[in-house]
Amino acid sequence: MKQSLIRPLLALLTVTATPAAAQEALDGEGGEGVSGFIALGPGVTPAYDGAKSYQLIPFGIADVRWKGMEFELRGLRARLDLLGDSPLQVGPAINLRFKRNSSADGDDRVKLLDDVGQAIEVGGFVGYRFGGDEKGQGEVTVDLTVLKDVNNGHDGVVATGQISYAAYRSRRVFVNVDAQTNYGDGKYMRSYFGVTADESLRSGLPAYRPGGGIRDVGAGATVGYQFSPRWGLIARAGANYYVGDAKDSPIVDEGSKLQAIAGLALSFRF
Repeated sequence: MKQSLIRPLLALLTVTATPAAAQEALDGEGGEGVSGFIALGPGVTPAYDGAKSYQLIPFGIADVRWKGMEFELRGLRARLDLLGDSPLQVGPAINLRFKRNSSADGDDRVKLLDDVGQAIEVGGFVGYRFGGDEKGQGEVTVDLTVLKDVNNGHDGVVATGQISYAAYRSRRVFVNVDAQTNYGDGKYMRSYFGVTADESLRSGLPAYRPGGGIRDVGAGATVGYQFSPRWGLIARAGANYYVGDAKDSPIVDEGSKLQAIAGLALSFRF
């Protein structure tokens, strides 16, 4: 898959609320063996952070449960919940963030900026689930993921805090709603939203040196429909709005402060 497709795929998948418990509620399965689901389909997302242009990309997610642990994959972001059967969630996490190819992906004068190198972000997460009835309806989940780039891409630290709510559960249908916010330290923010003096001369954009802080706030909804014990559909729609130094970036001024996403996937449960 080309990097121009993988990079926006990450943006789509990292805000997808975890539907594993919802899938179990739909078909009532579970047990001590390996179980879970995979889902694949099309999606649309901004071409890069702050872009006004959109592109069609693959949309894929997976959850696998085994011996009380839960492995979750969202595109190139993966995490392992070591306490999958517990209300407390904790474990390692990793994310791949491919380079920004400014000349190929950029809007207007962003095409003249430097590329941003590939990042491998490694860290962990912690979360907690509470409430809900026997089907999981009404359950609230809060979690925090913190990652550090170890591949000299942006060389910074990023964090995502999220709260999700299981709004509806039946044997065939689930609805999750969620809200999240993303943080980036100064190195991360300067890599994706900053403009150096040399870049300013080359592109005509004003020089800009953002500091670390909250990058955006967002919300979304995930809906699932199970039309057989094995097969179903999962749809996702959401949007994030840049705030703080990210909002004030000349790169975002060339693009859009509002970043919307959507995806539809065929799911298979095993």
